[in-house]
Amino acid sequence: MAFEVKVPVLPESVSDATIASWHKKPGDAVKRDENLVDLETDKVVLEVPSPADGVLREIKQQTGATVISQQLLAIIEEGAVAATPALAAKPAATPTPAANPRVSAVKTTELSPAGQRVASENKIDPAQVPGSGRGGQVTKEDLVNFMRSGDQAATPAAKAPASAQATPGTRPEERVTMTRMRAKIAERLMQSKNSIAMLTSFNEINLAKVAMMRKQLGEAFEKTNGIKLGYMSFFVKAACEALKRHPIVNASVDGNDVIYHGYQDISVAVSTDKGLVTPVLRNAQNMSFADIEKAIAVFAKQAREGGLKLEDLQGGTFTITNGGTFGSLFSTPIVNPPQSAILGMHTIKERAVVENGTVVAAPMMYVAISYDHRIIDGKDAVLFLVDIKNQLENPQRMLLGM
Repeated sequence: MAFEVKVPVLPESVSDATIASWHKKPGDAVKRDENLVDLETDKVVLEVPSPADGVLREIKQQTGATVISQQLLAIIEEGAVAATPALAAKPAATPTPAANPRVSAVKTTELSPAGQRVASENKIDPAQVPGSGRGGQVTKEDLVNFMRSGDQAATPAAKAPASAQATPGTRPEERVTMTRMRAKIAERLMQSKNSIAMLTSFNEINLAKVAMMRKQLGEAFEKTNGIKLGYMSFFVKAACEALKRHPIVNASVDGNDVIYHGYQDISVAVSTDKGLVTPVLRNAQNMSFADIEKAIAVFAKQAREGGLKLEDLQGGTFTITNGGTFGSLFSTPIVNPPQSAILGMHTIKERAVVENGTVVAAPMMYVAISYDHRIIDGKDAVLFLVDIKNQLENPQRMLLGM
């Protein structure tokens, strides 16, 4: 019996996808639910599993092809696994893996399960792949990008002609096609700049009391909840409280209508090697500090490993982005349509400030709010930012809903 492998039904916001890499070749044995191919959309990388045990008889669309929902990708012939025992014995007779014990002994143990599968199925030495994860860890996306670039992207010097390497004063250039995600990010940024009357207001926050709370309660918080108490959860909680009191900042524009949202779905910007993604903390107003920290940690891990789902990125009524992670002191963040505002956090610097007539050193952060001036007046945006400032400079306000 033959099974058709088709592109999954894509959401309305995603019109098509690109085949990033096949993990099997025609004639290979496959198992039910084993990943056959990765599809790269504008937002995430989708895995397409095998519908049954069998043999991959035919691939209909090659790597790099653009496909749409329900388009035929491959044909699986059921029940033919037993007829191909040579596939299982083949690795034992091939000396290549044994000749490079570093692959299995060192680097593969540092990969995620999905990354280990990609490396083993495609005979990739992770030691040769530049890692973009925490501490230089190689992610699944790093391996996929390495394959798409012809397995040599990590060593451009080896590909360059000898004359180019030896001639002093040469000015080498390399042309690389944008990934779908990067191209979509560029499109949405231009859409935002061209369709929104955007304005940015700034303020500064003294985070001394938040820092003291983290110092006093951080250890007990981690023991109780299994997660560290970071700054982001304070900002998310403060934003939720401020959005309740300033609902226009939580609204969105739909034609000539303004849609007010009676909930706070906070999009949190997470950086990946392919670009910035914004997974959504749904009903953040009902989440505890621990819930927020755990959810952000899961999103960050999934983003690095390519495990975010489309539904994780859809929706959101307000966005928080933290350029301070990379040392940014000041920025003007761009609104993420159809939302109407975005809060920009920045790096914390100890600076001299005046308190009660005395100059003291305090951990200060500049914050910015960019907003759609079509529906949000400057007064509303400034009062919203001052509300967040007051809460973070007096964290007990959040506990009292003030």
